[in-house]
Amino acid sequence: MLALSRRIAPGIAMAYIPWGPQLPADFPADPVMRGRALAELARVLRPHFRGAAFIRFDPPWFVDESPELPAPFRRAAADIQPPDTVLVDLTPPAQDILAAMKPKWRYNTGLAEKRGVTVSDSGEEGIEAFYRLLAETAARDGIAIHSIDYYRALFEECRGEAALQLRLYTATHENDDLAAIVVLFRGKQATYLYGASANIKRNLMAAYALQWRAMQDAQAFGCTQYDLFGIPPDENPDHPMAGLYRFKTGFGGRIIQRPGSWDYPCRPLFYRLFSYAEAFRKKIMLYKKRRL
Repeated sequence: MLALSRRIAPGIAMAYIPWGPQLPADFPADPVMRGRALAELARVLRPHFRGAAFIRFDPPWFVDESPELPAPFRRAAADIQPPDTVLVDLTPPAQDILAAMKPKWRYNTGLAEKRGVTVSDSGEEGIEAFYRLLAETAARDGIAIHSIDYYRALFEECRGEAALQLRLYTATHENDDLAAIVVLFRGKQATYLYGASANIKRNLMAAYALQWRAMQDAQAFGCTQYDLFGIPPDENPDHPMAGLYRFKTGFGGRIIQRPGSWDYPCRPLFYRLFSYAEAFRKKIMLYKKRRL
């Protein structure tokens, strides 16, 4: 389990447990028992975060329906990690993985290659090109991004770790960088973390070629699952990220749901104020995305 602390106001912080806690493999799947275990963990952690208004958890386990954690847990006003995602099974042969994709996705994957799109594992040397594409994507789609130093630090953190690899794939055509993705290989799991694309030559379907190359390399690395990492909760055409839902679900994986972000209030008054502000910020961001 990783526990982080972040200041949200002078003298006030939030504690955050991303994708944690990691429960033992033989821990019961019963959501009630898992909720009780999470509440007990929060009580143990609370003295270690004396200035925290709340402790936020993003449990990593899968659920069949939206859970209800025991009091005093509260559903967070906004999720930090995406609770809904698509997992592609990498255990079948490559041709079977392709066959499980929607027909248009198989066609677009082949089309990119036929039209001369090449995909390379550019690694850390490709960070500047990736960041240029990311800035272009952010301006087009109205999303927030980190500074380039954040992505450099991410690669530095993973450097020299035998059990994991951080890959940066870049798709090019006639010396034009068209798209890039960052994918983490860790044990049996590959996770698509970041993606970016240019405004030019979008008809060449570079994004499909990138994902297919990453899936093949992940399979060769020994991964059995490819996590496309984050989709809207349902196929709602009015959702500002509806295009993301269509793109990721077309690769033939299964849709899974995690509990989402849950808060354990430690200082109720400050927590309520933060929660109202977070909910308001979420509404503003959704409004801006719908206007794009």
